[in-house]
Amino acid sequence: MEQKSAFITIIGRPNVGKSSLMNKMLGQKVAIVSDKPQTTRTRIMGVLTNKETQLVFIDTPGFHKPRNLLGQNMIKAVGEGLGDVDGVVFVVDAAPDFKFDAENLPPAETQLIETLRNRNLPCVLVINKIDLLPEKEVLLEMISAYNAVYPFIAVIPLSAKTGDGVKILTEELMKFSHTAPHFFPDDEITDQSEQVMVAEMIREKLLRNLSREVPHGIAVSLEKFYERDTSSGEPILEVDAVIYCEKESHKRIIIGKGGAMLKKIGMHARYDIEQFYGIRASVKLWVKVKEDWRNREGLIRSFGLD
Repeated sequence: MEQKSAFITIIGRPNVGKSSLMNKMLGQKVAIVSDKPQTTRTRIMGVLTNKETQLVFIDTPGFHKPRNLLGQNMIKAVGEGLGDVDGVVFVVDAAPDFKFDAENLPPAETQLIETLRNRNLPCVLVINKIDLLPEKEVLLEMISAYNAVYPFIAVIPLSAKTGDGVKILTEELMKFSHTAPHFFPDDEITDQSEQVMVAEMIREKLLRNLSREVPHGIAVSLEKFYERDTSSGEPILEVDAVIYCEKESHKRIIIGKGGAMLKKIGMHARYDIEQFYGIRASVKLWVKVKEDWRNREGLIRSFGLD
């Protein structure tokens, strides 16, 4: 059978569930998730191969008004993610804490829709988090409002958390595929290196355990990442990582009283790393301060966030 492929970009505001949705479609976690805005900082590719068809998903940062150089790079990543793709998934939020107003869509969504219109991109609208919506009739109002501003080829309400509706979306996205070779090996699920994935696993634990203002100023850099055999011949993965933050006060929060917070983060990260690689892991963490690194191009580049 001839091979088919499609590149599909996932866009939306922060915290609408783009990464969770991609993970659910892939059946494996390749992008970190948290309840903090701007969890995703760069473009991440997820690869789904089903027999002759390969879908390459491009998960982009949440579209927001940038406040620093890192934020500008994130918005740039969204624009680059919309270049030369076969289709787009536009994710919006049906959760009750998002106060939907049919007359006034969020400015970020209005800008994204304008970009779609200017590029004339075929797009599927996904209304996520329907499991949190007590009044399902609100869905009809949302569908009507979004269809009034863009000719979406399909509208699919779903829950990335429960998986309800995700199969329907995947089947719809298969229609974007066309005759073309597979761009990734059929057993590959992401373009991320192992080092990047491990650093992101650590950052996810920081996002989940720290107060809202601290995690945005954090970057994680691996110093050591290698596998060795213990004296008993058992394989173990050695991970040494440095957590960079912007303030001494944040450093103290990350370390915690008596090192308790840093120990907790390391323990949770070690569990995920062991589950992913299927072997024991040793995770050692250090914390250093790099003031205002999000506005320093050299540091942004060194952290792989340019």
